[in-house]
Amino acid sequence: MKKVLLAAGLMGLMGTTAIAQQIGVSVARFDDNGLTVMRNGMTAHEETLDGVSLQIEDATDDVAKQLDQINNFIASGVDAIIVNAVDTNATEAMSNAASSAGVPLVYVNRQPVNMDTLPDGQAFVASNEIESGTLAAFHMCQQLRAEGKSGGATAYVLMGQLSNQAAVQRTKDFHDVIGMDMCNFITIIDEQTAEWSRDQASDLMTNWISSGEPFDAVFGNNDEMAIGAIQAMKAAGISMDDVVVGGVDATSDALVAMAAGEMDVTVFQDLAGQGAGSIDTAIALINGEEVDKQVFIPFKLVTPATLADFQ
Repeated sequence: MKKVLLAAGLMGLMGTTAIAQQIGVSVARFDDNGLTVMRNGMTAHEETLDGVSLQIEDATDDVAKQLDQINNFIASGVDAIIVNAVDTNATEAMSNAASSAGVPLVYVNRQPVNMDTLPDGQAFVASNEIESGTLAAFHMCQQLRAEGKSGGATAYVLMGQLSNQAAVQRTKDFHDVIGMDMCNFITIIDEQTAEWSRDQASDLMTNWISSGEPFDAVFGNNDEMAIGAIQAMKAAGISMDDVVVGGVDATSDALVAMAAGEMDVTVFQDLAGQGAGSIDTAIALINGEEVDKQVFIPFKLVTPATLADFQ
């Protein structure tokens, strides 16, 4: 009898293992505050699910390494793959590899270049980037007008990685807003990439300050770069009361900077929600369920007036 029970137990264990859903996850880089929030959202959601196991890999901002990770996931027999793309212009090869192998694939946070031609069994989970830069830029325009600068104001723009669709779209959002009649008093002095990095943004802002050109606003494609700009301005003795600073992501550091009166606006991107949503979408694809090609999680404007809602 004991042998029969033992065998039954082993069969039950084997059955549980067999139905466990293995999901391979390739994240562009681990040393990014925003992507860390997304990754933590994934692992927290994993703990709430039975029979789901994540294997999360760091692509270290290397396109070739990320493609290798995807091919390795396929070779190891994962049930689905989630990709936070290093280069959104390099996603077609990833889609083709997964599609050829019949493995569902979900892009998260960064929109793939082949969004309009994603194969069956693939989807994109993120927030609509048209909202992000637009919300921040329009609030900055309103604030500059309220400060009596509608007769003319100047701004710098800190761009993310130019290979990234979010960076391109958020910069375009800013241009679109200042092209509106009520905001066309704003002139961009310069815009350059700081690679999403706080340190690089600080260095770039320091160079801009050293030119002696007066400015009224700084828009960072993300909070990290906005904070880097703030650090450079403070080091140069510039009062934050004299400059309107905006970012995107509503990271914890950005909320602290806003509470200190240093950042004027950011936009909450539910990165943890995107991470969790990508897992749910992957599971739905594994189960053969019908899934929208684009799953959007709304952005929310964060200002000093609404700060308490996000702290």
